[in-house]
Order: sequence, then C-alpha cells, then structure tokens
Amino acid sequence: MSGTAPKPADIRRWRQYLADELAEAAVYRDLAARRSGEERAILLSLAEAEGRHEEHWRGLLGDQVGATKRGALRTRLLGFLARRFGSVFVLALAQRAESRSPYDTDHDATSAMAADERIHEEVVRALAARGRKRLSGSFRAAVFGINDGLVSNLALVLGIGATGVPAATILFTGLAGLLAGALSMGAGEYVSVRSQRELLEASSPALTSKTVLTHLDAAANELTLVYRARGMSPEKAELHARQVLRTADVATNPFEAIDTRAVMPTVDEHEAVGTGWGAASSSFCFFASGALLPVLPYLFGMSGLSAIVLATVLVGIALLGTGAVVGLLSGGPPLRRALRQLVIGLAAAGVTYALGLAFGTTVG
Repeated sequence: MSGTAPKPADIRRWRQYLADELAEAAVYRDLAARRSGEERAILLSLAEAEGRHEEHWRGLLGDQVGATKRGALRTRLLGFLARRFGSVFVLALAQRAESRSPYDTDHDATSAMAADERIHEEVVRALAARGRKRLSGSFRAAVFGINDGLVSNLALVLGIGATGVPAATILFTGLAGLLAGALSMGAGEYVSVRSQRELLEASSPALTSKTVLTHLDAAANELTLVYRARGMSPEKAELHARQVLRTADVATNPFEAIDTRAVMPTVDEHEAVGTGWGAASSSFCFFASGALLPVLPYLFGMSGLSAIVLATVLVGIALLGTGAVVGLLSGGPPLRRALRQLVIGLAAAGVTYALGLAFGTTVG
C-alpha cells in the first residue's frame, strides 16, 4: 500500500476479511476440539495460519479496525455445524470455502496468503478424504438404495397411474413394488457381501503355515516363493525370507514373524468389514424408505392427478436432498449435484408415465 489514506471501500473490505479470518480460525479450533492425535494438531495449525492472515489485515487497518464484524454467513454456519457435529460434512464444506478464497485477485493480500489458502484447501481435502473413506461403503449403499427406491417406485406409480386405473390398484402396486424392490436389494446385498468375504478369506494365508516355518530348509528356502508370489522381486524375497527364518526360532508365534504386508493381499479395509445380514437389512431399509414416498399420497386417500403431482413433488424434494448431500461430501457444488439427481430421477419416471398414458389410451 502507498502512503495515501485507504478508501472507505478498502476499509470495509479489510474489516470483512478480518472477520472472515477470525471465523475460519474458530471453525478449525472447533473441529480440532472434536478430534485427537494428528488430525487435531493439523486443524490447530490451520487455525494458527488463519491467525497470521488476521494480523495482516489488522496491520493494514491500524487504528481503524473498529468493532469486530461478523464473518460471512456461510462461515458462521460452518462454525455452528463444527461445534455440534464436527463431521466429514463440515470438512467438505470447509474445503469448498477454502477454494473460494478471494486472495488470488485482491492486490491487498500477499502472494503468500493466496498460496496458503490453496494449500489449506488441499489439507482440508486430505482430512475430508479420511472421513469419506471411512463412510464410503455405507454411504454408497445408502444413496444407491434410497435413490433406487425413489426413482423405481415413482416410475412404477406414475406408469400405472397414467393408465387410469383406480387409486386402490395404484396403492397396492406401489406397496408391492416397495416390498419386491426392498427384498431384492436386501437379497442382492447379502449375496454380494457374503461372496466378497469368501473371496477375501480364500486369499488369506492359512493359519497352519505358522507351524512349518522352523522346519524349512534354509538352503532351499521355499519361503522366498511366497514373497515372490505376493509381488516382491527375487532378490528382496530371498533377503526377507532369510531374515524371517533367522527370527522364527525365537518368535512366540512364528507366523507373526512374516511381514503380512508382503504375504497377504492388499485389501481395502472398508470392503472387508460388515456382515451379509447387516448389509441386507440396511439395503432393505434404505430402499424401502425411498420407495415409500411415492406411495404416501395414496396411503392418505388421494387419487387422480393431485396424487401423481404430490408423489412427484415429494420424490423431487428427496432427490434434491440426496443430490445435495452427495455434492457436499464430494466437495462439489451441492446445487449442481442436486439438480442433476433431480433431472435424472424425474426423466426416468417421466418415460414410464408417458408409456402409461400411451398404454391407457390404447386400451381405452
């Protein structure tokens, strides 16, 4: 800045930046309060960095700091969520907030501050990725189950309703679709998870292998073949196998002396968890909860076009909600994801409605 007095517009902008930095630092401290270990230390370091940016704006303002302003609405909302939940959703929102930093184009912000904000985005992205990975399996099942229930049963209800059949027929058709789809989802998920677990078990080393290590011929050293089969080079496999054999005699459990990262296949921990019955019941409930919405108007005695419109509106709101949640978790624009979900879902239902109209006209 030159020696000239700052303009009122500049002072207002700096004060807003100062308020935003204070609010963002508070968000990171609130998130840190709900974390422990390395994640807590990282979040506190982010709060310290926001404090450095805060001092920059204080320095520019000098004695014109004035009363502390409130941060931007989205930052205050983020702080509210961080204090009460501290979940991956808040980290995903914080990631988007960091990506919208105005410092790249503001000549009053230093290049170091602009670079900090870009790096903060990557730090928060990495922290959010941990949470995304922890819930990726269950989240996928929830979104897929609910959306499948919403779209498939809405399509069924609209398609049947367009033919002009009585409301009672539509109701029982919708309930049958709900039950059939939920049972199908549950059965499919059970078979999928059971098959997956059986494949993982088939790839795990036999526990009886631990009893033979001390009897291997050190000269022939068949253990090298195990390591080579698991991806080690011949030289590394032989070296590691000899080290294992030297320690196997004194190990309480000789099999534990084997480097399981080399012997056992790399398995995604989130694919290995869960039971068939747990996956089946959750898929059943997710699908049923989505499939129930299109049937609600008929359950309450509605019929005709009003029931079709209300069912479509209910499903549309639910699709917007699930799309927004996907957008938040993925770090993408929630509105765009919500609209995408809505368009895809209603387009699929619209096709069956058009077919129902055509079929009803033909029959009539």
